[in-house]
Amino acid sequence: MSSAKRGGPTVAKRLREARIEAGISQRELGVRAGIDPSVASPRINQYERGKHLPDPTTLERLGNVLDRPLPYFYAADDTLAAFIIAFASATAAQRRRLATYLTGASTT
Repeated sequence: MSSAKRGGPTVAKRLREARIEAGISQRELGVRAGIDPSVASPRINQYERGKHLPDPTTLERLGNVLDRPLPYFYAADDTLAAFIIAFASATAAQRRRLATYLTGASTT
């Protein structure tokens, strides 16, 4: 199975949305994530078109630049993607309260 068929369209969509929201170019994103400047723009373009899927380490570096946790890029549901962003920015106490609310179990 090709990499584009294993989550590629979702990763591509999330990557493009996050980059545009951050207001940076494909080249800038790639360079800031440690991709060689001579290939940064074409590689990010291929990722955003779903032609290639970045490996998890590269995707995590891209996420660090874009302030997005790795699971965000794999969330097919828009509500889940928004929840992942909110959860990642929550304090530890907020996370514990939310986990308790959602599961009904104590997390202490």
